[in-house]
Parts: sequence; structure tokens; C-alpha cells
Amino acid sequence: MTSQGARAMSTSRLRRIWQGRGPAARALWPLALLHGALLHLRRALYRRGVFATRRLPVPVIVVGNVIAGGAGKTPVVLALVRHLQSRGWRPGVISRGHGRSTRDVRAALADGDARLVGDEPLLIARASGAPVFVGRQRAEAGRALLAAHPQVDILVCDDGLQHLALARDLEVCVFNDEGVGNGWLLPAGPLREPWPRHVDWALHAGPAPGGPAPQFALQRELASHAVDARGRRVALAALRGQRLHAVAGIARPEDFFCLLRQRGLQPERCEGLPDHFDFDSWDPLPDNGYTLICTEKDAVKLWRRWPDALAVPLQVTLAPAFFDQLDARLPAPPAGAF
Repeated sequence: MTSQGARAMSTSRLRRIWQGRGPAARALWPLALLHGALLHLRRALYRRGVFATRRLPVPVIVVGNVIAGGAGKTPVVLALVRHLQSRGWRPGVISRGHGRSTRDVRAALADGDARLVGDEPLLIARASGAPVFVGRQRAEAGRALLAAHPQVDILVCDDGLQHLALARDLEVCVFNDEGVGNGWLLPAGPLREPWPRHVDWALHAGPAPGGPAPQFALQRELASHAVDARGRRVALAALRGQRLHAVAGIARPEDFFCLLRQRGLQPERCEGLPDHFDFDSWDPLPDNGYTLICTEKDAVKLWRRWPDALAVPLQVTLAPAFFDQLDARLPAPPAGAF
């Protein structure tokens, strides 16, 4: 087994531990208590002004999660950006740019390199057409974006519920189908911070997580087509019966493989890799009879070397009532936005 495969297997085992309160989780409980104490102290320092919170001159919507691992934030960010665009807003997106090799504040351009800006920001830039900037300090990324694109009148922050240095107007918390797991903090459970906590909305692919915030189910499914680096579309139905090598370098690779099967595909090879895997040192097993199929997030890196790899877009469906509530909480788009 490769080191990448071992890491993916280790992550999967840890997630299984987090679903219950068995001996392994209980052994980690003292560390979870320490984690909780440090979180409480950090929030207190922000409340008292010891650590500064910076406000930007436009509304800010933060989309994040309270669980470790993938929750499906990026598809929700894309859905929000497209909705805001349809309502006359001119949104921009800010992100930390996890997994990038750079540390400065910079734009993620549609024709850019994921190694420099991160795979998720690059995917958002390509899929939405909105300006995207990355920076460890999200407020700095936001100011740089607004300086470069003064027409932007609202910002969506991809991840950042725990980034208290950025003031926000609205918060959206996303849960995958595992919910809150055993309800314990890291490392005894999957929670980055205690739940429930105040957010404006919670979106969940599995059971409702509980808490006072309005909660809406989200549905995830793959599109009925795949696309290669040249924009050539291939219907998934046309791939049924073909020899497929499915690869996913995301937090929960098995989710992608399951969604492929729901679309009627049966990959002969399913290779799960660590989240944000860069693919620079990766080579598929040599066999010209296989078609390589991947997620959109992986494609922004895979296409540098394998332009024929087929990426399958992930689509999320959000309840209209969620968008109604969002619109009601936002001011009207600035005059002249249309």
C-alpha cells in the first residue's frame, strides 16, 4: 500500500471512531477537554478586544463547518454565488487557499495553478466567473479583492466559521451525512468547536444536527455528464460498461465512488487519496484500457498531466425556503447592480 493510501485509510478509521463513544474515543477525551478550554479562551480574547476583528465595507457571508473533514462547503459556496448573481449582486469569494505552496494574498484566476492558490479557490473561479482571492487572513484577502474589483458588493467566505478575525454578517454551517458524529470535540470526536453554536442557518446532507438555527436539507448528486480539460462533454450513460479508474483526493473519497454507482457506473478501480492531494508524484497503474474519472476539485490538478481525465461535476440542491430567508436578511442589491 502507498503512503497516500495508508493516510486515507487512517483518516477513514478515525472517522469510524468518531461515530461512537467507544474505548478509542474515550481515551482521547482528556485531549478534547483541553481543546475545549483553549477554544473558550480564544473566543474570550476576541470578545474582549485582545485579538482584533476586522470588518469589511460590504456584507460578508461565511460558509463553513464545525466538523473535521469534508462537509461539502465548496458546492454550497458555488450555489450561493450563483443565487446572488441571479438576484443582481456582484459577489466575490475569499478563501484561505488550503494546500497551496504560497503564503501571500493573491487572486485565484480561472487559468491559474492550483499549487499557487489551492484547488477549491481555483474550482470556484472557473465555475462561477466571480473574482476569487486567497489569503491566510481573510480580511486582507477581502480588501485586496475589493481594491482590484471595486464593483464587488458582497463577499462569500469559503470556510471560516472559526476565523474570528473576520467580521461576518451571516453564517451558514454545512454538515455531511455523518452529522455531528459522537458530539465530542477533536480529537475524541469530529467537532472543531462545540455544537450547537450560533449560526444563521445549518444545511445538512444527513440527519438534522439540532440546535436553534433554521435547518435545511441539502441534496447532492453528480451531474449526468463529465467533462475533460478541453471542455468536451461525455454523458455518464455512455461510460456504463467501460473500464473506469475512479480517483478522488478529497476528504471523503468513498462519497464520490458511491455517487458514481448511483449514476449507474461501476469503476473497476477506486483510488482514494488524501484531501487536497497534488497529484504531482502520482501515476495511475499502467493500463491503456482504463478511462480516468475524477472530481472537479481533482481535475484542476490532474488536467496538467492527464487532460483526457473526465471530471464529473457535483451538484447540490438547496431548499427554496433557504434562499428566501437569505434574501430577506440581506439588503437590496445596490442600485445599478443589474
